[in-house]
Amino acid sequence: MQSRAIHEFTSSEGAPAAMPQDTACAEFAATSPQPLRRVVYVVSQFPSWSETFIVREIRTLIEVGVDVRILSLKRSEETMVQADAAALLDRVRQPLGLLPTLWNTLRALFAHPVRIGSGVAIVVADTWRTPAVMAKSLATLVRSLSQIPWLQAFDPQFIHAHWSTYPTTAAWVLARAMQRPFGFTCHAHDVFRNHQLLPRKIADAALAVTISRHNVGWLDRNISALAPHKLKVVHCGVDLRQIPLRTEDPSGNRILGVGRLSPEKGFHTLIEALAILRDNGTPFQCTLVGEGPARQELLGLIDRHELRQHVELAGAQPQEYVRTALEQATVFALPCQIAANGSRDGIPVALMEAMAAGCPVVSCPVSGVPELIGNDVHGLLAAERDAASLAQALQRLLDDAALRRRLSVAARQRIEIEFDARKEAVKLHGLMTGAINHAA
Repeated sequence: MQSRAIHEFTSSEGAPAAMPQDTACAEFAATSPQPLRRVVYVVSQFPSWSETFIVREIRTLIEVGVDVRILSLKRSEETMVQADAAALLDRVRQPLGLLPTLWNTLRALFAHPVRIGSGVAIVVADTWRTPAVMAKSLATLVRSLSQIPWLQAFDPQFIHAHWSTYPTTAAWVLARAMQRPFGFTCHAHDVFRNHQLLPRKIADAALAVTISRHNVGWLDRNISALAPHKLKVVHCGVDLRQIPLRTEDPSGNRILGVGRLSPEKGFHTLIEALAILRDNGTPFQCTLVGEGPARQELLGLIDRHELRQHVELAGAQPQEYVRTALEQATVFALPCQIAANGSRDGIPVALMEAMAAGCPVVSCPVSGVPELIGNDVHGLLAAERDAASLAQALQRLLDDAALRRRLSVAARQRIEIEFDARKEAVKLHGLMTGAINHAA
């Protein structure tokens, strides 16, 4: 029987004959890469005015053939929705009502008692010293587990979260329950301040991503020795198709800042620097676009320096407003700093957008900013929390048109090479594809 079997799979010349077609197809399917088709993104809320980078990333994945659905842990309270985000609303799953949430969570717990029960125990062991965080984490588990019927119907190959705090807690427990690979992208406050289960999440993730090399080093020194081995750097870039490079240097000394009105943005230092410019006799108009908890403090500082006729707090504005403001601005200023509570930016997208538009930028060498801006190459870097240094940098740019042109050209090239949102999202697509195939 053995010789007959050998003969049947051997040609007349003694060479091995072709294997039966169904056997060959099965072996090829087992070894060929599995394409990425279905991904769920977990976010705190969708839409969110300040998280346009997530929208750009999702749009690119959809463009390259991935069906992306979005799990929002909270109902969005945004009154203004950007057009790009509005186009994704039919892909969003919002929280369920109280009774469906409780019923679906109990069903999930009975179906997977060990996987879910051990996950709950791990969360409690990690967060019990901070009761508020523990309560929010447990609420996150309930909200995410209640979505399992919807997730099973969609059948995601990969679950990805933005921010390593509550969204990644949700992705982590869903991955445990459904036995799917998960990943996350960590940015700023979730790196430097809020470390909920972060060592565990880095260890368990099929794909751990962060937005700067600075973050990798910081996490290595402070959180997990696995960071340099597991974390991949994928920048939060900008969509160059929507930000044309301006061709003319605008007239007038217009200074623009865009960002959340919070301490890490450094707008307090900017106002102090503007007072120095005014006292030196430099004419200017400054507009700050954004909203946040520091608004009243900033207004008080503006009044103290008698700058009301020079500085406008424009509040939150749509992308169209910001792009028009970038076309008209002489200088873009975002003097990032480390706040008293340790909070800081990663690499601000607002800086990238200004550089892509050809607006000369001034910032500070904090966190990942030097990875974006080489001083006197792509922009100017002033000393952190130093109003005099910032005023000097602003004055240089306001006075020197040739310097502005040189920095603007180099800045646009910098964005095109390393911070193009589409290129970075395609890179993430490749990393996700590798993760699902490694987990298979």
